[in-house]
Amino acid sequence: MTAHEPNTAASSDRTDDQSWKALAISTGACAFFGILGAVAGAFAGDSGMGLAFFALAYLAGGWEAAWEALRALRRAQLEVDLLMVVAAVGAAILGHWAEGVVLLFLFSLGNTLETFAFGRTRRSIRALMDLRPESAQRLSDGTEAQVGIETLTPGDMIRVRPGDRIPLDGEVLAGESPVDESTLTGEAVPVRKRVGDDVFAGTLNGSGTLDLRVTRLASDTTLARVIRMVEEAREAKAPAQSWIERTESKYAGAVLLGAVVAVVFPMAFLSWPFEQSFYRAMTLLVVASPCALVISIPATIVSAVSNGARNGILFKGGAHLDALAGVRVAAFDKTGTLTQGRPEVAGFFHLLKGEEPGEVLVSPEVAEIMTRLPARVCPVMETDGGPRGHCPGLTPEDEDFLRLVAGLESRSEHHVAQAILRAVEALGLTISGPRSFESFPGLGVAGTVEGISLLVGRKEWVEERTGKTVPPLFLRWSEEGGRETASPIFVAADGVHVGILVIADQPRVGAKEALEALREGGVGELAMITGDEARTADAIARRLGIDRVHSKLLPEEKSRILGEIREEYGPIAMVGDGVNDAPALATADVGIALGAAGTDVALETADVVVMGDDLAGVPYARSLSVRARRIVVQNLVFSSGVIVTLVVLAILGAVSLPAGVVGHEGSTIVVILNGLRLLRGQKRG
Repeated sequence: MTAHEPNTAASSDRTDDQSWKALAISTGACAFFGILGAVAGAFAGDSGMGLAFFALAYLAGGWEAAWEALRALRRAQLEVDLLMVVAAVGAAILGHWAEGVVLLFLFSLGNTLETFAFGRTRRSIRALMDLRPESAQRLSDGTEAQVGIETLTPGDMIRVRPGDRIPLDGEVLAGESPVDESTLTGEAVPVRKRVGDDVFAGTLNGSGTLDLRVTRLASDTTLARVIRMVEEAREAKAPAQSWIERTESKYAGAVLLGAVVAVVFPMAFLSWPFEQSFYRAMTLLVVASPCALVISIPATIVSAVSNGARNGILFKGGAHLDALAGVRVAAFDKTGTLTQGRPEVAGFFHLLKGEEPGEVLVSPEVAEIMTRLPARVCPVMETDGGPRGHCPGLTPEDEDFLRLVAGLESRSEHHVAQAILRAVEALGLTISGPRSFESFPGLGVAGTVEGISLLVGRKEWVEERTGKTVPPLFLRWSEEGGRETASPIFVAADGVHVGILVIADQPRVGAKEALEALREGGVGELAMITGDEARTADAIARRLGIDRVHSKLLPEEKSRILGEIREEYGPIAMVGDGVNDAPALATADVGIALGAAGTDVALETADVVVMGDDLAGVPYARSLSVRARRIVVQNLVFSSGVIVTLVVLAILGAVSLPAGVVGHEGSTIVVILNGLRLLRGQKRG
């Protein structure tokens, strides 16, 4: 049974559907002619008609095994197929045609089920490919023209009407519509797409018309990359499977040698007749064949990979699927992973120009800055996916403070910068770009805006650059009114501390439940690894029930922390967004990228990719891997036990050839069906 090579040369140029259907026809023909042969033998005695039907049954049930055996012999390899062909021929030589037919029928049935199991993933892939339209409506000079998607290049404009599939990855230029992305992410709830949002090939447009700018070629869309990943995972092997395949040829050779000994030894030393020795040897040859053992792992792995792909979870091979089952600690990035990933300005405080109500002792340095720029406290801004309206009582000086900070941050791609820019845009403020700009990853940004030298970033970094300690009033304000769950961003102007903003990012909906599910599934320790301030990270961790927090880390420091945690607890999984967490994802035993639809770095770096933004995909992936490992162990123990038991019985002469055939091939079918159980299951009800 060529479990490790389901697409044989005889069927390599056919689809999997054609392969398993052809095998099913052959298997049915084997049974049909075998029954006719048995009936003819019962009613016509030893007539040639019965033998003719049995010969046809042999041909129908054994042609593929014989072809595979010959191919293996050309490569100087021995495989299970050869053992089955030799056993069937041996049964015919002894006149046990019916037993040989039963052997070939069950062996062929096992191959059919195996090919069907492997084909499920391929059929899932074809279903994904069928989702992508072959043509699109290109927009050019105000006119529409239907063109093949292969002719479109990044920058082309296309129109997607209500109810149509989106043909290529793109960015929304005009229109608004709910889009069903379940084909990629497994999420059943449509996502509303607006101007500036990304959309993906194969997803289903809802009630609105969308004009898109193409961002990827047809061969490089997110859907195309997902298809390639699933195909590669389908062929990848778990470590135990690779070991079994390496030893299969040696084992088959040992079984053939044992069969020869079983013929010669009794005849030479026990005076057995040839027929008795040969019958015992053929029985031993059948029961010692490792069909069930060989198929134990691949049938299970392929079923699990197919299940995951249906639920928006991509495993990059059996090794990663198996490794996830052994994880004992899970580490998470905070922003965009445990939190919603869309931080907003929750409030700000500044000392610029005006009267302070007696609480601040103004130093000469601050007084000089304040002549240009009034002490103001802006209450927490209302947010619902973004600021709305403006801060009550917003003064021109408040606007100046926000404009200066936003002007500097306009050159940055950091999520904090984007939050500040969204707030300024919502308030309708106009900003000036910086005359100079320098970014310090993980620390802050520096530059000159409207003639003022600004520093915006982490407390320690701003203090180091200015040589001055942040005023206690700033710290007291940032810790009041529940702002401990927000990240403070400090601002200095011309070397003096002048303000602070707090950036809030709420935990993901369902994050606490997902972490609890991980813990219930056997993950003993949950950690947060983040570059944010300790106060903010600790507050989020308390709300989510996380055991340990490592904060204020630079990207390269996350890898070091992961190594320390691994030494203490054992195998570790890292869950991140796949963008700034790439080094940590690569360092962990299993890297899991969350919300990776359209994210190149995540698709390339992570071992497991959760396409949607639902954190529930992580415990589901872990549960799937644990179930796969459990079924693999069940299959290995069962198949090994059956082989050992039947071999012992065959040596003792306590099992007949028909019983050995049924026991051996029956165990193979049981193992395949056990692995197919993993095709069932959904990430959410």
